[in-house]
Formats: sequence, structure tokens, C-alpha cells
Amino acid sequence: MKTSVDKLSDTRVKLTVSVPFDELGKEIDQAYAAIAQQVTIPGFRRGKAPRQLIDARFGRGPILEQVVNDMLPTRYEAALAERNLNPLNQPEIEITKLEDNDVVEFTAEIDVRPEITVPDFSAINVTVPALKVDEDAIEAELTSLRERFGELKDTNRKMKKGDFAVIDIHAEVDGKKLEDASSEGLTYEIGSDDLIPGLDKAIKGLKTGEEAEFTTTIEHGEHKGEEATIKVTVQQSKERKLPELDDDFAQLASEFDTVEELRENTRTMLEENAKAQQAADIRDEVLKAALAQVEFALPESIVDEQVHNQQHQLLGQLAHDEAALAQLLEAQGTTREEFDKQTREQAEESVRTQLFLDAIAEQEEPEVTQEELTDHILFTAQSYGMDPAQFVGQLQQSGQIANLFSDVRRGKALAAAIARTTVTDENGESVDPNEYFGEIEEDEEIVEATEAETTEAVEDAADEQ
Repeated sequence: MKTSVDKLSDTRVKLTVSVPFDELGKEIDQAYAAIAQQVTIPGFRRGKAPRQLIDARFGRGPILEQVVNDMLPTRYEAALAERNLNPLNQPEIEITKLEDNDVVEFTAEIDVRPEITVPDFSAINVTVPALKVDEDAIEAELTSLRERFGELKDTNRKMKKGDFAVIDIHAEVDGKKLEDASSEGLTYEIGSDDLIPGLDKAIKGLKTGEEAEFTTTIEHGEHKGEEATIKVTVQQSKERKLPELDDDFAQLASEFDTVEELRENTRTMLEENAKAQQAADIRDEVLKAALAQVEFALPESIVDEQVHNQQHQLLGQLAHDEAALAQLLEAQGTTREEFDKQTREQAEESVRTQLFLDAIAEQEEPEVTQEELTDHILFTAQSYGMDPAQFVGQLQQSGQIANLFSDVRRGKALAAAIARTTVTDENGESVDPNEYFGEIEEDEEIVEATEAETTEAVEDAADEQ
């Protein structure tokens, strides 16, 4: 077998493969055996007809077609390995020469990963926000918990931020009522500022039964940009009464017996959240700094595919109704052109990041164990609220096991690279990235039975790939 590669662009090549017939003995035998099993020739049992008779009866066309179909996958994969090519998509294959008893030649145009020089991560310095869990943050979290157990009670005083009002809204433009901007019996939290610009200012300080009138600019819909007159009437005003922060509340709202235990658990939770956020900040900043040092072309077909998938997914949620999409975009204050541009930019950033992570993985060469893959699948299944074994079954059907393996490999490679960087927080204090990105011990909280079941399912799926 002879191979050659023509570079069409920085991200696309044409692979030419020439296979002489004397290397196709196995495929030719298989082709005759398959044809013999499919036809009936008088005087011969099925599958026993000689080749000469098959050729005389049916010609060499069916044999050659079967040979080509059988040899393409194996010779294509062998050619990729010989030329050290890592395709990013399915090839566009064309049979360019087929001479019986001589040679089969085909070409495959494919997108490949561009050449990427991975920077020296030990020379990368980043600054991230400092860990901060103070008493105010703890009190805010406890107040949020109390609010979830609070009760709304009628009040006759003037309303203030945090109160709730049951209101009627009447909107007009040039004396004509706007049905889509009018409502009755609407419950609104003062201070949320998420309904109509100017509403908060208008009703703050009102009491039950009072009304106010103001003007605002319509932001969406048919009358976008026009000035509207809004009349709002307060039907009811309510204030939220919070439970006392005491031991009784701790027992009601948590598994703790005392408020001090609840407070300490809140502190621990916030500290863990802060560390998780700092780890994410380190990852983002290091990746951004590393990407800023490299330039490489993006395969347009891969970007186009990502754009198509994102748009198809959104349209699928709207029953593929273009009019509904236009209405949604208008409600968000954007246009189809802006949406398409943003989608392409996001796709380009996604492809760029993934190609770069693959280059890091190729350099770092991390080993992914079966346990690590299983843990990743368990975590992913849990995030989707699915049974792990069922999730593995779906991955197997869609051929996604290899993608999850690649995700783990990229993650391990990036973690190893990040561990060599220098990190400082905004206060000038040194942060050890190994605390977050060093070797991680196995999570003992994973149920062994579930892990064993999932590992077995993963191994079975991998064997069938």
C-alpha cells in the first residue's frame, strides 16, 4: 500500500491511498464467499459455486464493489496511522482508480488538527480573586435560608424594598391599551426591578388601595421604542416575616440541633464554594493566558458543524418555528444577524479551546484509568439525574464513550499543566495550584456497588466499540 498527503490548508489535507490487488486476497476471498451465499446456481449447493462460474454468470462488478467496500475502512485507518494523521471529522472519500487485478486507489479529504505549539506553563503567572468568607456572607446566607421559610402577611404601612405587592397594571400607547403589557392580580417583589422600567420607583412608598402613573419606553414587541403610559394600582401590600434565627429554626430548616451548628456548617459550605470558585478562576485565567500565546487556524467545517448544532438545538426547542425564534430574539433585544454572529463566535471559541486542550493532552500524555473514567461517568450521570448503568447504555448506543474518555484525558492534562503555573490572589498572596489541580485521591463516598456495576458496564461498552 502506498500513501501520500497533500496539504490543502492549515487544517485540511487530501490523503491518497493506492492498494495493489495482491494485498487484497482476504477481501477477494470474502467477496466471493459472500456472493456465493447469496445466489443459487443449478448443480451447486449454496456457497459452493466456483469463482469462474460466478464471474461468468454475474461478472466481476459485484465482486469488485464488495472488495472496495470491505477494504476501505481498514486501509483508511492504516493510512491515517502511517501518516500520523488525527482526523477531526468523517472523510470525504472518492474512488479515483479501480483497475481489476491491478490496483485500487482512493482519496480522502479530511480536517486535521492544526500545528499547535503549547506554551511553557511554568512561565505563566495569573492573578485571581482572593478567598473571602466573612461574617456578612454567612449572615446573608442564613438570611436567604430564613426567607425560604418566611411568611407573607398583609401590611398597611408604606411599602419598601423587599415587600410584595399584588398589583393591576394598565399600559397605553397613544390612548390604546397594550394587552401584552397589562395585567391584573400580579404579585411583584419591590426591588426586583425585572418587570417594567420605572415600576419600582412608582410603587415604593404606596399603600394598599393607592395608585400611581408613570411613563416608560417599551423595550420589546410591536411598540418597541415607543413611550407608554403605565397606571399601576396596589390591590394588596404584604411584608415578609422571617422566623427567628434560633435553635428551633435550625431544627426546622436543617439537620442540626443548634443555630451555632447551622452557622458553622454554613461557614464550611461557603468556604468550600469559595475554593471551588477559586479553582474555576485559576483554570479560566490560566487557559486564557495560555491561549493568548498561541495562534492557529480553525477548521471551518468543524466550526460550521458546531454552529449548525447550536442553532438546530435551539430551533428544536421551538418546534423548528423560525417565526417563534424571531419573536424570542426580539424579546431579548437582539436580531437574527447578531444571534448568528454570536453563535459563530461561541463555536469558534469552543473549537479553539478543544483543539488546544487536545494539543496539551498530546504533550502531557496522561493515563486515564478505568476508575477515573467510571468516576467521570458517575458524576455526569448524577448531574443528569440518571441511573449510571442506564446512562452508560445511552452512551454506548450513541457512541459517546470515547468522547467522555477524551474529556477526562483533556482534564487531566490541563490539571497537570496548571499545577506548574504561578498563581497569586488579588491581595498579593501566593496560591498553590497543586491544592486544586494536584493528584486527587479516590472519592471514598462513591458507593462501591454502584461503581462496580458502572465499571462493568463501561468495560462491556468499550469492548463493543
